[in-house]
Amino acid sequence: MSRLLTSYVKGRWHTASDTGTPVHSAVDGAEIARVSSTGVDFAGAVDHARVTGGPALARLTFHERAAALKALALALKERKTEFYELSRSTGATDRDAAVDIDGGIGTLLSYASRTRRELPNDTVVLDGPVEQLSKAGAFAGQHVCTSRRGVVVQINAYNFPVWGFLEKLAPAFIAGVPSIVKPASQTAYLTELVFRRIIESGLLPEGSVQLVCGSAQPLLEHLGGQDSILFTGSAATASMLRTHPAVVANGVRFTAEADSLNASILGPDIAAGSVEFDLYVEQLATEMTVKAGQKCTAIRRALVPADRVDDVARATTARLARAVVGDPADPEVTMGALVSTTQREEVLDAVRTLTKSCEIVFGDAEAPAGPGAFLPPILLRCTDNDAPEPHEVEPFGPVATIIGYRSTAEAIELAARGQGSLVASVVTGDTALAREIVLGLAPYHGRVLVLNAEDAAESTGHGSPLPVLVHGGPGRAGGGEELGGIRGVLHHMQRTAVQATPNILTAVGRRWVAGADRVEDTVHPFRKTLTELRLGDTIVAGPRRVTRADIAHFAEFTGDTFYAHTDPVAAAANPLFGGIVAHGYLVVSLAAGLFVDPAPGPVLANFGVDNLRFLTPVKAEDELTVTLTAKQITPRSTADYGEVRWDATVANQDGAVVAAYDVLTLVAKTNGDNR
Repeated sequence: MSRLLTSYVKGRWHTASDTGTPVHSAVDGAEIARVSSTGVDFAGAVDHARVTGGPALARLTFHERAAALKALALALKERKTEFYELSRSTGATDRDAAVDIDGGIGTLLSYASRTRRELPNDTVVLDGPVEQLSKAGAFAGQHVCTSRRGVVVQINAYNFPVWGFLEKLAPAFIAGVPSIVKPASQTAYLTELVFRRIIESGLLPEGSVQLVCGSAQPLLEHLGGQDSILFTGSAATASMLRTHPAVVANGVRFTAEADSLNASILGPDIAAGSVEFDLYVEQLATEMTVKAGQKCTAIRRALVPADRVDDVARATTARLARAVVGDPADPEVTMGALVSTTQREEVLDAVRTLTKSCEIVFGDAEAPAGPGAFLPPILLRCTDNDAPEPHEVEPFGPVATIIGYRSTAEAIELAARGQGSLVASVVTGDTALAREIVLGLAPYHGRVLVLNAEDAAESTGHGSPLPVLVHGGPGRAGGGEELGGIRGVLHHMQRTAVQATPNILTAVGRRWVAGADRVEDTVHPFRKTLTELRLGDTIVAGPRRVTRADIAHFAEFTGDTFYAHTDPVAAAANPLFGGIVAHGYLVVSLAAGLFVDPAPGPVLANFGVDNLRFLTPVKAEDELTVTLTAKQITPRSTADYGEVRWDATVANQDGAVVAAYDVLTLVAKTNGDNR
């Protein structure tokens, strides 16, 4: 008997007491493993995640979690060779394995990098600006996002045994929420191997990740309102899970990424034989053969102008004829097997249903002889656009259907008949046409790719979800929005509106709020190291009189001779100014001259200005005063300095605010003798 896969729950590996269900190689049909979750303490697993994993993650800041993910990604990268070797048993070629394994590792790295850039070195995310709720400013509101105190149960599909769980793990881990991973049994042996290497690395806190190989149905009974389910699979299974009594009664968050009859549209502006035409055909053939078409984002419907159906069919047939189907271990093979012979029969059943309104133009609906789950590509041509089959039946394999359209409006309508999809693509060189089609497709799709000769060399392609973009789609596609950069992180967090005084909001969000206390002392804030600086540390500097000579010199020196700064008559006629006014950037420059401390010190560099607004015109002889307040302090865990955001307000002699903005600086954590 082959090895019985183990689960990892409550900090230890668990082996089922029964013999389990056999899992077979997609290549030769040999039994490769057995799967069973018998004896798993599901209640204990959930409790372990909540009591051990959650608090362990809560003690880490976003940046510390990002550092752990990066270290994990690099550790997994060192073990890719063994992952690739085992992946071949799933039917995957090395090209397929790269999409799965390298894609998963890349997602970890992407989230680690984006977290350090976009999230504070803290455990709270501020969502949007402060809302002033009273006239005097003593009462305000701020939306904050905090980690939910539950667990994310991820139920994954067989086609991406590595990427599938890593792309769900990354945003949940950054959000500070532990995960329980349930892989599809057909390819769980690869997931278990990668997971085993994760546990061996010791890089993630205990309880932050657990694994259940086999059925996880009893797990749902133990979930509550702080918990989430992330599901990838069929719409039918998604519906069953979504309506599970415990999920409904306890308000468990449920996100699905399900069926998707993705479409690719050839624009009517694209002629046969053109560069864009070849791009369209190449993309279609690639999406049919990568992972043997077992991708939720693969092209199922090729929508082309009616007078170019034959051209697309011939060109795609020629391209598909070059595919070499066979054992992924053979370097000559370009397309591997489906995950199982059962899956192959399901695909062929779908093809037979499609032939009610379509004809096969390449391949056939018969399974090849032999023990493996091989199936050469099958290309169909729709003979009845009004028939339901092409828009309702998803053959989850190397199958696509060419459908002719007579107008742009019909192409959009045909794509929409998929009832909601993950992705659509459009090949066109016409920008106006691209806008029309993109806006027509957008309500029915989670992602739309526009491909042409200009972006082809750098495009990631129709079927490639990216960590920085949402992965999901409406309606039939499940309604989920996995990934999407920090959007994916916030999905696992609770958004709460906090109403309080500016001082309380400052303490909660660790960002100074206007109206909160300011602290002025004898030490200039720029003389303080990052460890010495406190929110609310302030310097008030000025006044500085702005003269006509200043304005004229700035105009001549910079070349900015806009009439409002140089032509008294024209400036006087401007209803906004009524005369010569100072350049906005002169105001900002003069303000910097007031608050900058010139000597070397902890402030290493100014690296930007955010949210700059010029609110009141500055005229000659106006006097400017600047108030600079430490607004947010973010240490970098991997450097000896951090970032400080300063609130800058410039006012004139009447107290009117003329400019408001944030100044961004890099400040040393310690200063040594350089004070």
